[in-house]
Amino acid sequence: MINKIIMLFLGAFIATGEVSDNTKELENTASQKMLLGEFTKADLEKAPYSRWFTPGYENYEPKKKSLKIIKKNISNYEILLFMGTWCGDSRYEVPKFFKLLDLVDFDREKLTSIAVNYNKKAPGDLDEEYKVHRVPTIIFLKDGKEVNRFVEYSVDSLEEDIATIVEAKEYTDPYSE
Repeated sequence: MINKIIMLFLGAFIATGEVSDNTKELENTASQKMLLGEFTKADLEKAPYSRWFTPGYENYEPKKKSLKIIKKNISNYEILLFMGTWCGDSRYEVPKFFKLLDLVDFDREKLTSIAVNYNKKAPGDLDEEYKVHRVPTIIFLKDGKEVNRFVEYSVDSLEEDIATIVEAKEYTDPYSE
């Protein structure tokens, strides 16, 4: 019995190759692929992720007032994005997040995107260092120190929450104590 459990566990994930330089693509027993590790927007624009990424990106129209605030203030930040390509909330928010970044011409050199597995773990230790327990988690940093974070779903809307964060106004994510 224990051998069967171990074999099922080990068989649950099979590495299938590289996507970007540091990104692994995994396949679970249901033949669903997921990214693991650092990735780029271009990785999400490829199948099978484009099935949910592209419509979410193309159909999103952020509120202009929030977009103006983000454009004015976001360049002061570095951003860490943690997501799961298997996660419904990530599939909903991350395409919109990338569109926001494109609309405000955010410097992609200041963005690190990391895909996690079902246990919210990724290669390296950033997920532990930043205590990532839910995805998506978008962490805003100044001078290497966390200023605030967006966790899993919005309080108002993605763009309003991010505008509040980058404008340095008080913001509490849904899971803060």
